Amino acid sequence: MSSSTISQSHNKTEQLADAFRLFNELSQNLTVSYQNLERQVAKLNDELATARSERLKTLLENEKIAARLRQILAALPAGILIIDSTGKIADCNPTALDYLGEPLLQRPWSEVAGRSLKSVSENPHERQLPSGKRVGLSYNALTEGAGQLVLLSDVSEMRALQDLVDRQNNLSAMGEMIASLAHQVRTPLSTAILYASQMSKPGLCENKRQQFSSKILKRLHYLERQVNDMLIFAKGGRLSMATFALHDLLGNIEDSMADRLACNSVEFSINNEAGFEILTGNEPALRGAIMNLLNNALDACAGQGVVTLTVARSSRQKLIFTVRDTGPGIEKALYQRVFEPFYTTKSSGTGLGLAVVDSVVRAHHGKVSCDSEPGIDTVFELELPIAGRAKPALPGGFSGRQAKFEELYDEAI
Repeated sequence: MSSSTISQSHNKTEQLADAFRLFNELSQNLTVSYQNLERQVAKLNDELATARSERLKTLLENEKIAARLRQILAALPAGILIIDSTGKIADCNPTALDYLGEPLLQRPWSEVAGRSLKSVSENPHERQLPSGKRVGLSYNALTEGAGQLVLLSDVSEMRALQDLVDRQNNLSAMGEMIASLAHQVRTPLSTAILYASQMSKPGLCENKRQQFSSKILKRLHYLERQVNDMLIFAKGGRLSMATFALHDLLGNIEDSMADRLACNSVEFSINNEAGFEILTGNEPALRGAIMNLLNNALDACAGQGVVTLTVARSSRQKLIFTVRDTGPGIEKALYQRVFEPFYTTKSSGTGLGLAVVDSVVRAHHGKVSCDSEPGIDTVFELELPIAGRAKPALPGGFSGRQAKFEELYDEAI
């Protein structure tokens, strides 16, 4: 064999050996890579199993929370409704279903509210269910414009307790009133008896007889006002209602003021800027409330000054009765308490007059306020609704009608 042949055979052997070494290195690298891959896969499997376990645990916890929330919502003694952005009822709890009845879901909230919720008081957040139960109504907007949450809470027991407390307070106030009134009645009654006994004396001149008669009549009028105040306060504002004309009320007030004005120099005037209007209420009680204010104004003027009664229509379609006098005025710390029962700054007063005014005005669905500047004037304002005017819209899309409100009110009293 030639040397060249031997050399070529040797080269092939070396190449073959190099190829085997390279193959062994690649095999070893592949083995290492495979082992690393297996470890990575095992690690990922462990992480996946852990994540799956955590997710399963979270889902179970969420299911427990959801179940607990469902139990809480079902057990709540309040009705809860979810109103979507279109105004329809998207969801509710069993209490709401029990309160409002079927159909409920996917029905417009305004339709359900008009069907099952009736206004029963001046509180716009209180309604009466068909069952007669009273509920408080409140709204809360959901996040991101998702709609509203409506809460109906049972206030029947609270209302009954409040009525009981009011009755107890009235009984207590009546006890105070009787104790205070006894002294206020005894003095003018004793005076009237004294004058009456003088009138029976023989030889009494006609001038003295007329003087004694006038004093007796004055004391009897005072007693009549005290008794009327007591009766109205005892009723707690529960008055029978009827329609009457504004000019009739003002005419009766003018007639009543004639006797008072005869014995002093106070200038009195009535300004009717409202024209012909019809009111719904108790005309004698309302007249008595306004006369209370006018009598106080005359007393404040001490025989000289100006007293005016102005009636005007407000921008809210209400009648505003304004009694203004040019007396010494009332300190701010005092006029904030003038409507409290039995609070008075007069030595001979019972403190019932302005409390009766407040009670009568509230019975007419109105309000009364006082403002005074010491040394300048004192102003009392009565705001009363005009008969036939629709009541303003209530929160939540409800609107009450005056006739229905009056019907419910008359039934209640």
